[in-house]
Amino acid sequence: MVTGGAAGIGAAVARRLAADGAAVTVVDRDGDAAAVVAREIGGTALALDLTDTAALTGLELDVDVLVNNAGVQHVAPIDEFDPQWFRRILTLMLEAPFLLTRAALPGMYERGFGRIVHVSSVHGLRASKYKAAYVAAKHGVEGLSKVTALEGGDRGVTSNCVNPGYVRTALVAEQIAEQAAAHGISEQQVTDEVFLARPAIKRLIEPAEVAGLVAWLCGPEAAMVTGASYTMDGGWTAN
Repeated sequence: MVTGGAAGIGAAVARRLAADGAAVTVVDRDGDAAAVVAREIGGTALALDLTDTAALTGLELDVDVLVNNAGVQHVAPIDEFDPQWFRRILTLMLEAPFLLTRAALPGMYERGFGRIVHVSSVHGLRASKYKAAYVAAKHGVEGLSKVTALEGGDRGVTSNCVNPGYVRTALVAEQIAEQAAAHGISEQQVTDEVFLARPAIKRLIEPAEVAGLVAWLCGPEAAMVTGASYTMDGGWTAN
C-alpha cells in the first residue's frame, strides 16, 4: 500500500514496487488519478481521504508493505499560520500514518514479516522558517517510525524513514512558483538561490531516486535496517 500514490514520489514508489513484483494498492484522495496509476502497474486503486480519521480508526489492513507518503504543504510565519492548516497537515502527515501503521501491524505480526517506510523529509531532521506544521509533522513521524521499529523488531517488522531534500514534484513546483511571484524573481532563481542553496549537489531529486531507496528498504538486503532515517539530500544536512 502506497499513500499519495497518484502522483510524484508516491506514483514513482508504486511503479518501482510493482516492477519488483509487488501487488500494489495505490491510495489517494483523487480516486481517478489513483486508478490511472493502478491500471498502468496492474495494481488496485483506493480512493481515500486520509484526513477522515474516523474512517481509519477501525481499519484492518492486510498488507506486507506500507509506504506512508501522502502530504501537503502550507507556508506562513507562525503568527500568521492558519490553525486549520496546522491541524490538517498534522492529521494527514502524522495521525494518518499512525492509524495506518496501527491497522497494518496485526497482520504483519501474524505473518512475522512487515516493511513500513515513511517518506519523511530533510525537514524531519532540520527546520526551515515558515513551515511550522510540515516540520512538526515530519519530526513526529520520525519518532513514530522509531517506536514502531522498537516494538516490531522481534516480530519481523522493520520501520524506517526516507528523508529527501527537494524532489521534482508538483508540490515543489508550486512552492517555486509561489516564491517567484512573491519575490518578483524568476523560478530558476528561486530554484538555484533558495531551494538549492544548501545542497552540495545542485539539482532537484528525481522521484525515481526516492523510489529506489524505498524499494531497497522493503527488500531482503535491508532486513537488519530499522529505526533508521536515510537522507537523500545532495549533502544538505552535511552542512
